[in-house]
Amino acid sequence: MKSKSIIDHSKKKKKKFNPLAPIQSKKLEPKVINFHGNGINTEYDDDDYENYTYNLSKKQLKEEAEKLLIQRKSLPVYQNKDEILKYISENTVVVLIGETGSGKSTQIPQFLMDLPFSENNNRNAVSKPKIAVTQPRRVAAINLATRVSKEYGCRVGEEVGYSVRFDNKSSNNKTRLKYLTDGMLLRELMLDSKLSHYNYIIIDEAHERTILTDLLLGFLKQLITCERKNNLKIIVMSATLQAEKFSDFFNKAPILFVQGRTYPVEKYYIANSNNNSRDNHSDVVESMIRSIVQINNGEPLGGDILCFLPGQEEIDKACNLLNKISPLIHKYSKTPQIVALPLYAALPPNKQTQVFLPLSEKKQFKRKVILATNIAETSVTIPGIKYVIDSGLRKVKVWRHQLGLSTLLTVPISKASCSQRAGRAGRESAGKCFRLFNEQDYGKLPIQNEPEIIRCDITNPILMLKKIGVKDVVNWTWLENPGKSSIIYGLQELYELGGLNENGEITKKGSEMALLPLSPHLSNVILEACVSHCLDSVLDIVACLSVENLMLNPAVERRDEINEKRLSLCHRGSQYGDLIMMKELYDMYNSLKTSAEKDQWCQELCISSRGFKNVLKIREQLKGYMRKIGYKLDGEEEKQQQNLSDTKRILKCFLHGYIKNTAIGMPDRSYRTTATGETISIHPSSLLFLNKNCPAILYTEYVFTTKGYARNVSRIELSWLQDVALVARKSK
Repeated sequence: MKSKSIIDHSKKKKKKFNPLAPIQSKKLEPKVINFHGNGINTEYDDDDYENYTYNLSKKQLKEEAEKLLIQRKSLPVYQNKDEILKYISENTVVVLIGETGSGKSTQIPQFLMDLPFSENNNRNAVSKPKIAVTQPRRVAAINLATRVSKEYGCRVGEEVGYSVRFDNKSSNNKTRLKYLTDGMLLRELMLDSKLSHYNYIIIDEAHERTILTDLLLGFLKQLITCERKNNLKIIVMSATLQAEKFSDFFNKAPILFVQGRTYPVEKYYIANSNNNSRDNHSDVVESMIRSIVQINNGEPLGGDILCFLPGQEEIDKACNLLNKISPLIHKYSKTPQIVALPLYAALPPNKQTQVFLPLSEKKQFKRKVILATNIAETSVTIPGIKYVIDSGLRKVKVWRHQLGLSTLLTVPISKASCSQRAGRAGRESAGKCFRLFNEQDYGKLPIQNEPEIIRCDITNPILMLKKIGVKDVVNWTWLENPGKSSIIYGLQELYELGGLNENGEITKKGSEMALLPLSPHLSNVILEACVSHCLDSVLDIVACLSVENLMLNPAVERRDEINEKRLSLCHRGSQYGDLIMMKELYDMYNSLKTSAEKDQWCQELCISSRGFKNVLKIREQLKGYMRKIGYKLDGEEEKQQQNLSDTKRILKCFLHGYIKNTAIGMPDRSYRTTATGETISIHPSSLLFLNKNCPAILYTEYVFTTKGYARNVSRIELSWLQDVALVARKSK
């Protein structure tokens, strides 16, 4: 295969360090090269995005775009613009490997906007192209659209827009460049199987290998082979070297490589020792803290530290310890005082944004230490980072379809992830990366992380395939086949939900489920609520379930106090569980009149105030989807439904979606799942955690950490299980 290398790699140094060694101080002159890049934050505020560009005139937008053009021209991708466009024009598919900082995500789409596009190779039918750029994460899609709209000199939603789950800032008539999540492009594919309104489709961050990205690549291969052989171009962009696999999948498509604009990063490994083995994860927090203190004492002021830990538990523990010992270390050693900041998905947005803010001048003798999960690996530029400490670990969910549960595991990362993490230290100046494992262990790591489709539930992807018209899902053009047993489980699950008939064909109900931006299980719950005349209350609960981290984890010292407050306020929730609690909290939130009252109420109950704002938006959008499908929502009927007098009907609707996620109470007060007979415990975060008298329980999540836990738990009666099972059998 022919691979075009635009810029060659440069080799990095490999050194050793000892995180457990005594702290030694040394004086070095810092060499800092200032660079103003286009950093991408992990969080955003809807109002900020909506108001920023609309406060500027057209003239001001163009002036700002001209200023940003100076930065754009210095990017490696911009400097190789003509060569990149030449390859795109001559090939239907191009695989582009662009290192961090190359500018691939922001610049290449803009290059394509300026090109004329001939429909079906007819030179008389030349028009301006329409481009779709997919992103695995909604936050990245929104941030990129916002940045590119500023560079292009327009408002978000005009020539440049975005479309993500429950949020759309684009115009069918005006938008020519749309950043969207891969799930949203798949949804468009369900409505228009040829994607006829796009001329270029860019699959960005393809190396992350999400399930939906893999599905998209399969559909696009079919399109360029059959229906749109001559008038659709595809660019697959990746930040790491998975080029061969993508190229082979698209019949030996050419590969381009663009080196990122990064500075040299020196790499250090721990010395060989049995005590430092990768198999021993118990001391990862201790090793991380020792390394932070050692680097803070030994390296010159002028750069912050980014630390990668596997999960929230380790990060919170490390932050608490660092912030306790930091004043003492600073007092006695006269070194910069450490300011430890966490960064993970479950963190409230206001705390996430703190990592992007510089410390004030009054705190010039302090150094930021950001402790993050792999959320900071890609698509995130935290200014000021010069040092990276890598634990070499990550937490992943592994779906076990035999048991119907997700297991949360701590596993080693890949070499590609190691490279991404190290690259964070070289974005603004020369940096250093300290790895908490030895060089021999590094050599044993896999080259890439395993694709998500190998370890996750594929019920929803199979429903999408069926909706688009794929009959033989086993032999479909999978980029990575998930395995026959996983496919059979997904087909069986959809059959039991009523989405497929006995012949494996999609039903009317299945088509409606596929069009809702929810899992098939939650979609089935909503459709059942229409039949049971309790749609309004069920929509409230489903909207709450659709917002991640709505119920925040209280600090250890406040956990009992917060749980007691929630129990005392949610009378029905304390009896029937977490789903009904969400409905009660939703009603309480809406009953408050002012924003200040709502914010205070959320703070007292450790609930995300911003999360509830999103709940309101999602609820309205779900109603819009139901209208599009064809369901009439009568205002008077909805008003009558806005009570909890029929809790039984509400929970029965959830049973129709989660009949297999049930467990029966045993005489010893334990619970055994109805599907497999496994023992399961109610998670401590549930309102029913201390309730030992439930005849049976329903849960929406089944996770395994130290043991099997049910989350989002509700009390149900044994007779309800029989009723729902009987209805399900009759409907088939």
